[in-house]
Amino acid sequence: MRIAIIGQGYVGLTISAGSISAGYEVIGIDKSEKTVASLNKGISHIEGISNSLIKSGIDSGKYRASSNFSEIQSAQVVIIAVPTPLDSDGKPDISILKSVVDSITPHLSEGTLVINESTSYIGTLREVIAEPINTKNPKVEDFAVSPERVDPGNLHFGVKNTPRLVGGINERATNRAADFYEKFCDHVVMVSSPEVAEAAKLLENTFRFVNIGFINEFTQIMNALQIPASEVISAAATKPYGFMPFFPNVGIGGHCIPVDPVYLQKNAQDVNNSSKYIEASEAQNHLMPKYSVERLEKFFGSLKGKKVLVVGISYKPDIADTRESPAKAVMEHLKASGAEVFWHDPLIANFEGQGSSQVSGEYDLALVLVKHQSLDMSAWRGGPIYCVNPIDSHRDWIPILGSSGK
Repeated sequence: MRIAIIGQGYVGLTISAGSISAGYEVIGIDKSEKTVASLNKGISHIEGISNSLIKSGIDSGKYRASSNFSEIQSAQVVIIAVPTPLDSDGKPDISILKSVVDSITPHLSEGTLVINESTSYIGTLREVIAEPINTKNPKVEDFAVSPERVDPGNLHFGVKNTPRLVGGINERATNRAADFYEKFCDHVVMVSSPEVAEAAKLLENTFRFVNIGFINEFTQIMNALQIPASEVISAAATKPYGFMPFFPNVGIGGHCIPVDPVYLQKNAQDVNNSSKYIEASEAQNHLMPKYSVERLEKFFGSLKGKKVLVVGISYKPDIADTRESPAKAVMEHLKASGAEVFWHDPLIANFEGQGSSQVSGEYDLALVLVKHQSLDMSAWRGGPIYCVNPIDSHRDWIPILGSSGK
């Protein structure tokens, strides 16, 4: 079977790897000529996908990358795995997804199964994908949703052992999609409709979004009471049922957690409803960069004229991904406090037009937002090192969230 996967980023390349392992012939479509050229040389740009796996796929004829959408003509299954971010106003932006639909429509063959893995609002498969394709290419009848559950950097759960949801526009599409994924996923769960699958994905990440907002708010209360929130959370986590620990942080980032609740809120507003929990959590999470800088000033004192090195600017440890990273807001608040701001990240070469600075002794203090395993602070000769999260602290690092104060 030949599979075409549109988008070769974190989601698309991960599914490509799984499909190669299942013995499928995979053509990876990506608009970036640089990405295509690199992949065709056997070089992976995604953590967790090895060069050797890509190269073995190329050598065996099971994988190649292309930027030409006409390549999908002979594919029995076409998977869409492209970004669905927020626009500059913080609203859902599915322009890339719509562009892909326009690009693939004339090249889809009769009997092709189209699967959407890109996260979007409920109803996207029917309204944004199936209906436009059917209008111009009625010989394509089978469509399904299988929401991506890729967690970059997770060493315990990957594409094979993470259960896979599948919801088709008809029973045949559901069964075909399940058959496809069962070749490289241990457990496939078929649901009654695409809307159930789409809603489940939004629920998964909105659950985390709301709980992160709550624990950030709870931490502020504990800080005001001078009670170490990190110890309270650990104490509560000893309860073996009815509790799941979340931890305070400088904010939320990535391609899912900050984005998916906004898509769910869009669905709610479409039916003259809204989620007060999403609204409150969004406000709380957006306050954390400013609050973190205020806590830093509480511990260190005035930042005016101080040289501050912000360490770790990707949105999570061991991932070279800065999408929706709260580091940008933190640096803006540091500058507003009068600090001269630099940053260091062993995984990131350029961020906001500035290159990574070296760890050295020329800074008055450091603020660690994300601690990568590859982070080396041995050359540090500057002032104190602070971290936003108690679970990231070690040796003489001073946690500014989740602790009771100086």
